[in-house]
Amino acid sequence: MARQMVVRSGADLGAVIAEARRQRGLTQEELARSVNLDRTYLARVETGRSVLLLDRVFQFLRRLGVEVVVTLPGGSDVAAPEGDRA
Repeated sequence: MARQMVVRSGADLGAVIAEARRQRGLTQEELARSVNLDRTYLARVETGRSVLLLDRVFQFLRRLGVEVVVTLPGGSDVAAPEGDRA
């Protein structure tokens, strides 16, 4: 069953990335490599330690009255997006 989460900060978004990555059975190394980033950067994003720019974006969105909601698929219906399959 899909689950929705309101995202209010860069740390929230990092947690969503980490959860979605784990649901798909990917390591940080695999996900980072697939988008040409270093694994340590992804680790910092997932733990909320490297999200300054994202926090600024969320400040703008809050000021404009915009709410960001992400939907995480649940259970066995989790699959990599079409463009991400090798």
